[in-house]
Amino acid sequence: MNESGLPRALQSGSPALFRRMINLSLKRWRDEAGLKQAESATRIGRSIAHISNIENDRLPPASDLELLLDLYGKGDRIPFMRELLAAARNANRWWASLSGNVPKWFDLFLGLEFGATELASFDCRTVPGMLQTPAYAHAVISGNPNLSEAEVAQLVEVRVGRQQILDRDNEPARLVAVVDESVLYRKRGDGHVMIEQMKHLIEASRRPQIELLVLPFDAAPNPAQDGGSFYLLDFPTETDDPGLVYVELVTGGEYVEDARDIEQYRHALDTLRDLAADQKSSRAIIQRALKEVKL
Repeated sequence: MNESGLPRALQSGSPALFRRMINLSLKRWRDEAGLKQAESATRIGRSIAHISNIENDRLPPASDLELLLDLYGKGDRIPFMRELLAAARNANRWWASLSGNVPKWFDLFLGLEFGATELASFDCRTVPGMLQTPAYAHAVISGNPNLSEAEVAQLVEVRVGRQQILDRDNEPARLVAVVDESVLYRKRGDGHVMIEQMKHLIEASRRPQIELLVLPFDAAPNPAQDGGSFYLLDFPTETDDPGLVYVELVTGGEYVEDARDIEQYRHALDTLRDLAADQKSSRAIIQRALKEVKL
């Protein structure tokens, strides 16, 4: 890191990731210092609610940040944390002009995803969003009868825009995607849409930073596949962040942040990868599904 910038590994991060880093660091360092929120609040002349907020989803004023770092014996971290705070206050989001139809709970996900170094998912209903073609994404999103065509078009743009992290110049993200074979036969749009999507999956599977595995119909039954689709985000090692799991629900999104629960999802994903066909065999399965598409 130079005097006016973040480490290279963090330069492709996002304001949401930097805010999360600050929140988690303040909580962890307070715990390490053996202080309760009430004690920290008293020492810097703030309320307990204020300390709670800046350990969860709010950014602290720079003066409070420095006071807390000194209090926690982390004064040497002040220059770095100042840089992080400045980066977290940068509200630029690539999807800002499209965010009118993005729910608040998903807006947070977009910010964290943009700062991730590795994405891993299991999908049993649709092709992973990171690998959807615009036409396939349109077919999936337009299935919501409550959306206008203009709203569908915006959400398709957001979905496709998310894929840019796989192509960024600085530290492109790695993707591990396990897809249930049934997804390949679940028609979205017409035959032309499905053919284009299958061909896109085959090409994507050849990219060095993408591991695309198909869980075949004859895979051994396992509880790991019974819980539905889930998405695991990992962040740069410099963040000291255990990562998080995102599960999309009918009524919104659920974030799993408890370290023990995250490990269970990691274990589930490892199990599914073991049960899935290898990359070459997975391409063959996709090729077979492609040949069966009816126009």
